[in-house]
Amino acid sequence: MAVDYTVIVVYLAGMLAMGWWGMRRAKSKSDFLVAGRRLGPAMYSGTMAAIVLGGASTIGGVGLGYKYGLSGAWMVFAIGLGLLALSVFFSARIARLKVYTVSEMLDLRYGGRAGVISGVVMWAYTLMLAVTSTIAYATIFDVLFDMNRTLAIILGGSIVVAYSTLGGMWSITLTDMVQFVVKTIGVLLLLLPIAVVKAGGFSAMKAKLPTEYFDPLGIGGETIFTYVLIYTFGMLIGQDIWQRVFTARSDTTAKWGGTVAGTYCLVYALAGAVIGTAAKVLYPTLPSADSAFATIVKDELPVGVRGLVLAAALAAVMSTSSGALIACATVANNDIWSRLRGVSSRKGDDHDEVRGNRLFILVMGVAVICTAIALNDVVEALTVAYNLLVGGLLVPILGGLLWKRGTVHGALAAVIVGGLAVIGLMATFGILANEPVYYGLLSSLAAYVIVSLATPATDAAVLAAWRERLAGRTSEPLAEPVPAPQ
Repeated sequence: MAVDYTVIVVYLAGMLAMGWWGMRRAKSKSDFLVAGRRLGPAMYSGTMAAIVLGGASTIGGVGLGYKYGLSGAWMVFAIGLGLLALSVFFSARIARLKVYTVSEMLDLRYGGRAGVISGVVMWAYTLMLAVTSTIAYATIFDVLFDMNRTLAIILGGSIVVAYSTLGGMWSITLTDMVQFVVKTIGVLLLLLPIAVVKAGGFSAMKAKLPTEYFDPLGIGGETIFTYVLIYTFGMLIGQDIWQRVFTARSDTTAKWGGTVAGTYCLVYALAGAVIGTAAKVLYPTLPSADSAFATIVKDELPVGVRGLVLAAALAAVMSTSSGALIACATVANNDIWSRLRGVSSRKGDDHDEVRGNRLFILVMGVAVICTAIALNDVVEALTVAYNLLVGGLLVPILGGLLWKRGTVHGALAAVIVGGLAVIGLMATFGILANEPVYYGLLSSLAAYVIVSLATPATDAAVLAAWRERLAGRTSEPLAEPVPAPQ
């Protein structure tokens, strides 16, 4: 394993070096939070694919393939569909808004202070997303070094917190590009063909496994619908995803670069399911489906290649973890802390704001590591995150983009009613039940429509300013507008 250890150590050292280099480029708030809005198509596509394809997509995707066969691709496939929908229909308009958070978009659209409440919901989502990614370090470092779970989480989490704190989005972008290349080589070009060959090829796999393993809908229609509802729609509204859209150099880059990344996700989804299916042939009685990835890597790959593929898994986890961490810190600082203090997120000196955002990443990083140590169930934490996101924020965000009659009161009602409904239904039916997101989303939609129609329409001047921003005809404001004389 000495060669494999060397590969991993070099990889981790490279991540820290990228963080140090990124620190030298992060000279302003825009640089630190959205990479100066300067990413071209290649970097944008790579970093977007890196953030959405995390440990759940890699280790969990292979596990679903082990359990259900080719239809196990549906979870990651739903993520790819969501990214495609975001890129084709919404990303250009989102990029032209020139904001930093989803809550700022809601304030622009509705002309009211929906920011704190929506910020709390988005913060909870990004926090849990970062936690689930951080927990995944335990699985990878256990395979690598037979390391204690808590120590593994601290080690992996500390590296991500270090390079994210140093250079912000520039560091994360640079590391994500490396992680994208490592994932592509490790999972698609090495593990996939080796796993299929070791299993005897597709003909042998079909002969040894039940027919339903090769049924595209074998996982079940209701499960597929739930994946689409949670992950496809979750991709449309998550702060971690929007913050990457904000990094695009132009709306064209956001649209076409995201389309390339979404297509890559579809390929990655199928690859994970095939690898899991091959693992089922090789190891038909594993105690846990989620151990399929680590088992096939540890037992079937040659020295050196094994280290690279484990680095690919580590890359998948780190890219999602760092993206969720900076999103969590951005929301906590700009949408919650600054608003509660009565300070505009756009007011003040950029260099001071870099220091403030860097401090928030450090604090949130420590909170994420501590929470990850305390929690055990990754699936439950991820389900809570997406249920809150979709049930509380999907309707007011998409409603703001698509329905001009929506009002700030309707948006607030949708966030509160949908969020409380999801929490109450999870307590009643269980965290992993489908009912919380179904009925939470419906209650949010009903509250949004009814309250919006029952309250005065959004001021015409607010809507006019909103349309100007959507069209890209106004630049990013540098300071709080001067109030009109009374």
